[in-house]
Amino acid sequence: QVQLVESGGGLVQPGGSLRLSCAASGSISGTLAMGWFRQTPGRQRELVVTLTSGGDTNYSDSVKGRFSISRDNAKNSVYLQMNSLKPSDTGVYYCSAGPDYDLLRYWGQGTQVTVSL
Repeated sequence: QVQLVESGGGLVQPGGSLRLSCAASGSISGTLAMGWFRQTPGRQRELVVTLTSGGDTNYSDSVKGRFSISRDNAKNSVYLQMNSLKPSDTGVYYCSAGPDYDLLRYWGQGTQVTVSL
């Protein structure tokens, strides 16, 4: 079993930046594929970005050029740098992890991001 803990959410003004962190712990074997997803009330959880164990990324079109994912394998952590934030980026951001063929296997509890004046 793998546990994921997100942190770094908060309230930020439009145009601002936030950096989310996700730390994995537990029974980790090798390098996990990890991802960030977000959800707003009344809507399905949507992809933000995924990162394979080999380092390949897949960004949602809505965040390309503004968000950047990175990882620290020594800390079993992944980060999401969010720049030029928009009100439409508001939501609960969830971290996921798993093997490359199932990176939705494990989920964190989510962290709230609110972009507003």
